[in-house]
Parts: sequence; structure tokens; C-alpha cells
Amino acid sequence: MNRPQQFDLIVFDWDGTLFDSTALIVRCIQNACIDLDVAVPSAERAAYVIGLGLRDALEHAVPDLPAQRYGELAQRYRHHYIASQHELSLFEGTLEMLRELKTRHHWLAVATGKGRQGLNEALAHSDLSGMFDGTRTADETASKPHPRMLLELIDQFGVRAERTLMIGATTHDLQLAQNAGTASVGVSFGAHDHEAFGPFEPRHVAHSTAELHRWLREHA
Repeated sequence: MNRPQQFDLIVFDWDGTLFDSTALIVRCIQNACIDLDVAVPSAERAAYVIGLGLRDALEHAVPDLPAQRYGELAQRYRHHYIASQHELSLFEGTLEMLRELKTRHHWLAVATGKGRQGLNEALAHSDLSGMFDGTRTADETASKPHPRMLLELIDQFGVRAERTLMIGATTHDLQLAQNAGTASVGVSFGAHDHEAFGPFEPRHVAHSTAELHRWLREHA
């Protein structure tokens, strides 16, 4: 049927969910630490913070850095990310999935730990600037897993929490949904091990974009 079945609003995380950027983000965090000659976090520790706002992410990834140096670390992270972001792309099948959801009259949105400038650049790079009906970034609202960014989107579209679905690649995304009282779906091909998703009770865990697309076609 050419209409939403269960969810009027579908909200996507960006990095690791729609955009194949996990490895680059990890590398940029590590290279920023090398630039500042501070302890370099493991790939696992650096990947864990993906989805958080940048300051929160860096404080978790590099907890022993003096507070006054996080701004410098953020600058070096942005330097490395901007220099390499041309390498990134959407996961295969993402555009087709989003287009089909639009034809079914879902509202589509993004809730991300990226900043506004970073998200706008990523949307333009991916030719998705007109795809989403709403977006929220960590520098204009509370960072995940605080529910504010998701609640703001729910309020923007005048939908009920039970008619909203959050899709993400990290426990931060699923906890965001839980805190906001919405359903969630996890994807296992992003930053976090999907074995950690259980406590947040996602409706489904998809192991590829194609599987996610099929689940949404049947259940959303």
C-alpha cells in the first residue's frame, strides 16, 4: 500500500547508518591525537563515540586530555576529516530505499551527532539535500542519547512517539529512541557491535542496507 503502515516519521542516524564513514571517523580521531602527541585511542574506543556530539565524543575517546585542549583536538579532527571526506559515500542501496519511503508518504528525518555545517556538506556531497523533511544536529540541540533532538522532530511534524521510528548504528541511537519513547531498528554494519543492542529492544537488527530496506517495506 502506498502509505505508511506503522510509522509516519522515520528518523535516521547518519554516520554508519546511511553514510559509510565509520573507518574514516576513527582514523581522524586517531590522527588528531597523533598531531597533539597524546595517547591514541584504540579503534574500538574511537568507534564507540560515533554518534555523540564532537566535544562529548572527544572527551570520551581521549579522557585524560586537559580540558583546555579539547578545542585544539577538535580542530585537528576537522582538518583530517575535511581533507578526506571526498572518499566517503552512501551505503549501496541507500538512495533507492529513501526514495521508496518517500513514495509511501513517510516523513524522513536525520538525527546526528554531526554539526550543522558538517551535515549540510555531507548531504550536498551525497546529493541528498532535498531528501529529508527535517534534520537535527548535536550543535543545535542536546547530544545523544538525550531525547531532545528526537522529541523536537516529533513535535515539528506533529506525530505521536509511537508512530515514529529511529534507525541507527550505535547504542547511542537506540538509547535515544528508548528515552524518547519511540520504536527503533539497529543496523549491524556501523560503529557498534550489535550484540550490545539487546537492552534497548530494537524491533529488528539489519545486517545490510538491503535487509533494512526489506524490513521497512514490510513493517514501516
